[in-house]
Amino acid sequence: MSRISQISYDDASPEIREEHDEELRLRGRMTNMKRVLLHSPVAHRIYAEWFTLRDLLRPILSDRTIWLFSLAISDASHALIPTTFFRRALIQSGIEPDKLEPDADERVLMEFGRAIVANSNAVPDEIWRKLTARYDEATLVNLVAFAGIMVATGIFTNVVEVDLDPELDTYRKIDGS
Repeated sequence: MSRISQISYDDASPEIREEHDEELRLRGRMTNMKRVLLHSPVAHRIYAEWFTLRDLLRPILSDRTIWLFSLAISDASHALIPTTFFRRALIQSGIEPDKLEPDADERVLMEFGRAIVANSNAVPDEIWRKLTARYDEATLVNLVAFAGIMVATGIFTNVVEVDLDPELDTYRKIDGS
């Protein structure tokens, strides 16, 4: 059970209702995490910048690559909600996350994501060299910032114990996590 309640639209302030309605307009859905975050429209907007960074990365990275990078970070963070969210994205696009073979670029980003979670003060130089060989500095900034929001998402959902959205339940890993 979530440690912080989800907002009640009917009881929400005009500012929260406006932010809620804008989220639905932009993305068409309201997750449990967003309903909790909406207690602070500012916090909600900060976490929603994930979408802005994703859009900046899309000309360089495919959705699959972004999902795998996000999944690696989420899984390493032991964050159930984002892990199942990205498993669903992969599965719904016809990719079995437990059986896929990442390409070289995906593998580097997945290693990078796991390294950030393991110890952001000790990302191996070899991983960083592989990244700098593939991406310019603006892209590297966006990748690190994107990863930071993913780590923050895992921290938020873990600390608050946000309830898993019912539609994500069937996308849990086979071991139940």
